[in-house]
Amino acid sequence: MIDWLHSAMPHLTVVPVLLPMLTAALLLLMGGRRQWKALVNLASGIAGLVVAVALLAWVNDRGAPDAIGIYLPSNWDVPFGIVLAVDRLSALMLVLTGVVSLASVCFATARWDRAGVHYHALLQIQLMGVNGAFLTADVFNLFVFFEVMLAASYGLLLHGSGRARVRAGLHYIAVNLVASSLFLIGVAVLYGITGTLNMADMALKIPLIPAEDRGLLHAGAAILGIAFLVKAAMWPLNFWLTPAYAAASAPVAAILVMLSKVGVYAVLRLWTLLLSTGPTTTAFGGTALVYGGLATLALAAIAMMTTQLPRRLAGFGIIVSSGTLLAVLGFADAPMLGGAMFYMVGSTLAASALFLLGELIERARAVDVAAAIHEDETDHVPFYVDFVESTGPNHEEDEEAQAGQAIPAAMAFLGLSFTVCALVIAGLPPLSGFLGKIAMLTALLDAFPQRAVAGLWSMSGPGWALLSLLIGSSLLATIALSRAGIRYFWAPQDRPTPRLQVIECAPIAALLLVAAALTVRPDPVLRYTQAAAASLMNPAPYIDAVLSAKPVPAPVPAARASADGRAR
Repeated sequence: MIDWLHSAMPHLTVVPVLLPMLTAALLLLMGGRRQWKALVNLASGIAGLVVAVALLAWVNDRGAPDAIGIYLPSNWDVPFGIVLAVDRLSALMLVLTGVVSLASVCFATARWDRAGVHYHALLQIQLMGVNGAFLTADVFNLFVFFEVMLAASYGLLLHGSGRARVRAGLHYIAVNLVASSLFLIGVAVLYGITGTLNMADMALKIPLIPAEDRGLLHAGAAILGIAFLVKAAMWPLNFWLTPAYAAASAPVAAILVMLSKVGVYAVLRLWTLLLSTGPTTTAFGGTALVYGGLATLALAAIAMMTTQLPRRLAGFGIIVSSGTLLAVLGFADAPMLGGAMFYMVGSTLAASALFLLGELIERARAVDVAAAIHEDETDHVPFYVDFVESTGPNHEEDEEAQAGQAIPAAMAFLGLSFTVCALVIAGLPPLSGFLGKIAMLTALLDAFPQRAVAGLWSMSGPGWALLSLLIGSSLLATIALSRAGIRYFWAPQDRPTPRLQVIECAPIAALLLVAAALTVRPDPVLRYTQAAAASLMNPAPYIDAVLSAKPVPAPVPAARASADGRAR
């Protein structure tokens, strides 16, 4: 039984792509049955998360260097057919996508799935594109899954209508169409140089390219890199992200967080596989990743100081996470990259939760403003006069304030959830963001003597900059998030209690509980991310696993088999 399960596990590799595709088709056939569509979407999300967890456990149990599962959907020889590959990094991203998407669906069932048509189907199509991008081992199919993902995101971003969403959506579509064009041009150039689209096959052929063709190779890689870095939100290509995500509805914004991670994943996969090693392309683009990541991290942390809106803070938090990963990747140090991946997991969960939480906080603010306007209209007294009088000397109210007031459960939930999000995004103790930054700083300081001797990045330049920015970004994020917390939870008094539904609070609590679980048991997760980073820095097992995959032989008909037996 155990052997059968192990033999069947590679076939699960295609499930994260097929399951959302079939679910989307079923949802489109169901018409306007909203409640049934929500149940089907939830069931598919749960099933997809279970499959992702099973794949993660499978690749983790197999151990390096064999922690790679290969599936040939077309059953053609490599490198001519489509190849799906799951390793530690892709399995981690599948689990993260499953958790975030399930939380988004749960939150949307409260009311947002009624704000437009085909929300559930579009979400499943987007999951198909995201999961396919994490699994494909072919550059052109990576482009196909990118386009599937983006096409669904265009509809989701406009979900709920409104002028702000239309304006941000048009900018988002324009930017991504340009990025898609660059993606296709870069793929065409690389195919013309290498004669293949399979990533592993391309990795073997790139070192053999003659010197006179290296310029064209680097040009194609740079064009492809720009397309990825647009999605990864590297400065100055990230101007579109915060306005678009802040304008989207809360459940859509939560799942859009994973789109930026697809861009980061593509950079991680292709740079380490194709361009980080080899005699002809040694560390090509590493300097750009380091300085671009540092600039992204610095400017995003400063930008957080310019707003107190939870959704915009979450958007800048995504950019901080992306900048951290890209800068660390440029250092090409596996322990540092493992710590950055650990930080990415916690910050992604917290940013998604903050997008969902932002709507509830803004709803509470709207209830407060509506009540104040109603009171102003009833008393026929200007609001600012009532505010001044209420803040004047009143000994009875002062005594009541000193005695304390009961905190409504809804406000307590919002305040506690916001605090957890702030701690994780800012990287403050004791939660997972702090542990991830400590892992990165420890690896940076431990690697300094060896890297200085080897003539690599040292603490005299980018190393000191990364060290300073990891600490300084935490300080700026803490100040920005604290200001927002004071504005929404501390300064107001006598605020009406917002009405929250369990189906809205449960996904936020689930995301934050998963982030908190990383703090309770960080060692297994950190070991996993360190192993994933080590496999990225040593792509040889991935290349061997992909290129050694063989199609399944066609079954021999029974009549032919018996005839062969008689002939013998």
